Amino acid sequence: MNFWEYLVNRHQQLLTDAYQHASVVFQCMVVATALGVLIGVVTYRSEWAGNLATTTTATILTVPALALIGLLIPLVGLGVPPTVIALTLYGLLPVVRNAIVGLRGVDPALVDAATGIGMSRPARLLRIELPLAWPPILTGIRVSTQMLMGIAAIAAYASGPGLGNVIFRGLASLGSANALNQVLAGTLGIIILALLFDAAYVLIGRLTIPRGIRA
Repeated sequence: MNFWEYLVNRHQQLLTDAYQHASVVFQCMVVATALGVLIGVVTYRSEWAGNLATTTTATILTVPALALIGLLIPLVGLGVPPTVIALTLYGLLPVVRNAIVGLRGVDPALVDAATGIGMSRPARLLRIELPLAWPPILTGIRVSTQMLMGIAAIAAYASGPGLGNVIFRGLASLGSANALNQVLAGTLGIIILALLFDAAYVLIGRLTIPRGIRA
């Protein structure tokens, strides 16, 4: 069968795999964002601590995905756990780095003014610094999400969820009638999901970033 016939015949399974793929990436990005921003908040005031946080998360990103997932399998087993752990770790670097850059870029005069009117440290952080640092943090989230979309496909190696299973099945059966269709369907599905997520982030940016800051 041709590619379009394959899509029609397998659309239900493809939609299920696409949903699982999007779901695991979204959930891991939520965790990676929370951890990344927290690390940024804790380390941005210290030069050495910020460099340590950036270097550590960058080092994690240099570990090949197959190797990291393979190392996690004996510890947490197959399926969702190694996928979630690996994706969360890989998603940290852009968020941590951009959180540190964004927080350090806040005008000190604004922080001093907030201190002068009696705002506490947590209040300054939540009401002044983090809102002003949000644009670069959102950019880091967008970059992380695009990376995780592709890396999540490799999680099929550990029986993880998502469109990687379609791609792996196609690669394992090269030469069969639907091998190329499977690889193409999984790859295009990941690209479409990445574009949809990025469009959602653009919309979030327009809704949450004041026009003056965007400019």
